[in-house]
Amino acid sequence: RDIGGRSWKSKERSRRWLEWTNMAHVSHAAVASNAPRANVATVVMPRTTHGKVEAPRKEANRRGNGQLAHELVPGALVRYSDAQHPSSAPTAVLLHGILGQKKNLSSFAQQLARNHPSWNFLLVDLRCHGASAQAASQLARPHDVKKTAGDVLNLLGDLKLFPHMLVGHSFGGKVALSMVDQFGSTLPRPVQIWVLDALPGEVRATLHDQKDSPRRLIQALQEFPVPTGKKSTLLTYLEDRGFTKDISRWATTNLVQRPHELGNRYVWQFDLDGITEMFDSYERENLWRVLESPPLGLQLDFVKAERSVFRWGGVDERKITDLGHHVHLLRNSGHWVHSDNPAGLEQIMHGSFTFRNPKR
Repeated sequence: RDIGGRSWKSKERSRRWLEWTNMAHVSHAAVASNAPRANVATVVMPRTTHGKVEAPRKEANRRGNGQLAHELVPGALVRYSDAQHPSSAPTAVLLHGILGQKKNLSSFAQQLARNHPSWNFLLVDLRCHGASAQAASQLARPHDVKKTAGDVLNLLGDLKLFPHMLVGHSFGGKVALSMVDQFGSTLPRPVQIWVLDALPGEVRATLHDQKDSPRRLIQALQEFPVPTGKKSTLLTYLEDRGFTKDISRWATTNLVQRPHELGNRYVWQFDLDGITEMFDSYERENLWRVLESPPLGLQLDFVKAERSVFRWGGVDERKITDLGHHVHLLRNSGHWVHSDNPAGLEQIMHGSFTFRNPKR
């Protein structure tokens, strides 16, 4: 049912997020007053080796609500004494793109955790992708941007995490925008969104890089016969069809062995039919309304790659800046900004990691 122009479900999500925010304030108060701290995240002196902070340790791969696989990369100053209770440490959620998975962003997350050790970084396998693909049949259809955003919101509720930042690459950028869109006119706390090489409206790729276009790649993968005995078979198959070596090699990371079912043969880890639906939704989803009427508390920045496959620099980019948001140019990078130039990307984002207590 609809209450005041917003669905009951949306209001319920907002109520829960506000509740988690209030719990965060309680956690801060407990630390400040020397109250018992068994159930809150605490800040500790980092472990060091030869005077340098050690690399962050990732928590084991887990699932929330039996659905989305996820991984938490805590900074060296963050320690969880009880993972079932909310953290007082600021959290950034990193969302991958179509045909990706959380491990594609793992290296960048670890880099951020080393350089911003008081933060948590949550990596998520979106529906139909990575280790979350096995649960695709349990999720509500259609497989689209809005439903994918709802999955992540539900996961955050299960984990009792309240993010300060959402970082979305390509399809993941639209997922981040859809997450805040589902909260209406006011966010329960200030949130920074970084949209990495994606536009909020209709997707229009340039012609020069069409040979590696996601739609063409999805179609080629659907036609590839699985199970297969070797990953190199897929590599050759894609290169013979004109895909670049980098994209072909990247596609092989989505082949996994199922030794108990198929011996040592490889099958797809993802759900290609579901991904096709998701990509269709990504191309047509229009989230300009988030930029035109941003929720109170939203800070929104876009990063465009110097060698982007999208039509930046035209009416869309001007519209983003005219609406009061920011577009940052990442040089020496193609579409895969987090792997092509991770140091440059972090430099652009650096100011967002200056923690400010959330306003209510």
